Amino acid sequence: MSLKFYEFFAGGGMARAGLGQGWVCAFANDFDHKKGETYRDNWGDGGEFTVGDIRKISANDLPGAAELAWASFPCQDLSLAGGGAGLRGERSGTFYPFWDVMHGLAKEARAPRIIALENVVGTLTSHAGKDFTAICETYRRAGYRFGAMVIDAALFVPQSRPRLFVVGVRNDVEIPSRLSASTPTGIFHPRNLQTAHGLLPESVRQDWLWWNLPIPAKRNVIFGDLIEDNPACVDWHTPDQTAALLAMMTPINLAKVDRARQAGRRVVGTVYKRTRMGPHGKAVRAEVRFDDVAGCLRTPAGGSSRQTIVVVDGGSIRSRLISTRETARLMGLPDDYRLPSGRNEAYHLTGDGVVVPVVRYLAEHLFEPLLAKADEDQQAAA
Repeated sequence: MSLKFYEFFAGGGMARAGLGQGWVCAFANDFDHKKGETYRDNWGDGGEFTVGDIRKISANDLPGAAELAWASFPCQDLSLAGGGAGLRGERSGTFYPFWDVMHGLAKEARAPRIIALENVVGTLTSHAGKDFTAICETYRRAGYRFGAMVIDAALFVPQSRPRLFVVGVRNDVEIPSRLSASTPTGIFHPRNLQTAHGLLPESVRQDWLWWNLPIPAKRNVIFGDLIEDNPACVDWHTPDQTAALLAMMTPINLAKVDRARQAGRRVVGTVYKRTRMGPHGKAVRAEVRFDDVAGCLRTPAGGSSRQTIVVVDGGSIRSRLISTRETARLMGLPDDYRLPSGRNEAYHLTGDGVVVPVVRYLAEHLFEPLLAKADEDQQAAA
């Protein structure tokens, strides 16, 4: 039987892609009309997608009932690189209108059995932990037990992208004992999460769950496997442009390039340009990594946010901007996923998204077992 879900702040539907064919989208929303075009281009125009401000959406706009509500609400005010407004900010503050919709569903006895939120890890420390406490208190007041995990997408795709996932389960849903533990477990409960949990009031911690999920199988794809030889949307740099990029590197970073030359194989790295303080004041530096993992994708809000690829093969060094298709692959999207024709629009879409295999992992090991148990209990009681 298909499982229904609502997808808020949906972007191009990456959560939908991760949930997979066993799930049916009953409603999706995003404020960005360009992302809406990409969503419909990939998922069709069945009427489930609504472009508009979450503040103008009510429970009446959502059809029927859904097992899951997924919300990747905006991260800008919670990010360490943001302005620090947190949940009071214009963008990340949309957390509250989202919950207004959830409360509206609850009043009509349509509250989803699972509510999942995704955001940056900076959420844990925003306003000295007060924003994370507010999130947890919201779950508790709404009648959900909840827990959080920090999952780095690098476990699934060659991109360093740690994200916070908060998953709440309605109080009347029985949770299989194997899905939770009494203490932090494994790689998904790092010290910063444990610290944030320790700051929660005791009344909130009473509804906390340490989700207990299996360690994913070892990833067998590296960044170089995803690189296009002849990308359609970007050009390889000229030798002079590559030389200028190398000239922006410190001796430490140039030593990384030299080691890549001596590797005896093609080595692909990524470069971010960052402003650093030097002996003569601020200077833009090119910082390279050759660990077979790309840096975290970002939206194109300034040149330093765009990753440059460096391909070292013996004495040959080539460089260029990362392509839009490569960013899609780093998000776990298949090559038949239709990207926006505009390069910046495509970068914005992927830089804002949730990694598809991470959602599939959560669906397979948490959402679906929870719902299967709930369905079994309902059938037994019937």
